[in-house]
Amino acid sequence: MIIPFIKYSKIWLAIGVVTVAVSLAALVVWRLEPGIDFTGGSLLELSFSANRPSSEAIKPLFTEAGFNDTVVQKSGDQKMIVRTNFLSEEQHQAILKNIRGQFGKNGAEIREERFETIGSAVSSQLRQRAIWAIIAVSLGIVLYMAYAFRKVSRPVASWKYGTVAVLAMIHDIILVLGVFAVLGHFKGVEVDIAFVVALLTVLGFSVNDTIVVFDRVRENLQLRKSDDFSTMVNNGLNETLMRSINTTLTVLIPLGALYFLGGPTIHYFALALFIGMASGAYSSIFIASPLLAMVEKWQRRVA
Repeated sequence: MIIPFIKYSKIWLAIGVVTVAVSLAALVVWRLEPGIDFTGGSLLELSFSANRPSSEAIKPLFTEAGFNDTVVQKSGDQKMIVRTNFLSEEQHQAILKNIRGQFGKNGAEIREERFETIGSAVSSQLRQRAIWAIIAVSLGIVLYMAYAFRKVSRPVASWKYGTVAVLAMIHDIILVLGVFAVLGHFKGVEVDIAFVVALLTVLGFSVNDTIVVFDRVRENLQLRKSDDFSTMVNNGLNETLMRSINTTLTVLIPLGALYFLGGPTIHYFALALFIGMASGAYSSIFIASPLLAMVEKWQRRVA
């Protein structure tokens, strides 16, 4: 049975446009919450064996020490994460001593799980490199696909395959960014270098799935040159559908396990990958392929 994906191209693309619009609106209104990797500062994660204090009880200890922009966030059942301006080692130890002195009574143990600090110059450099990495990957994909599809430049120019793949990829990235803008606003979730790594991984996975479909279209173009282009795209989708589903599931299942069973340090990294890769599988079928067929139709109308 052949599923008529291309027949409903306008519906799939409309859903994609709405998804991108909602995600962009969330980004504009709420923005992403940058972590210390991009803003500079210090992060302190504490574990309380009993009677974890409230955020309002912890914050004054930092305010008294001159750190007014401190953000205190609960993590799990007994942990607490504190993000503040740059802490020297002397300040770090002094604040840790005050916390233990005030909340470590009656045998309650307060353990420092993590302490990270990064300067503003380094964070600015990381932010710039993250942006350039995403731009470079996108350009590399267009150039690679223009070269790989050079032998089937009709009826659609080879570089347009790469452009369509990148547009589908942008859909996936914007969706992930939109979700994390919402999470940042309502749950205080911050983005860091691990988040950028997740985005770059999503870029690769999204394009990989799209290339599999486009490559089958290329084979069909070489074997059946007389067929309608939209028909060949639809056939290519159907011929690779199970492969796309199976590949995606084998990735999403372990990512789901990481999200639900992994530690808090990889919790949102796994979530970003899960959303991006699920979206990558969707966009290769319902965004990239219908868009490629529509590009060919637009060319015929203009000609």
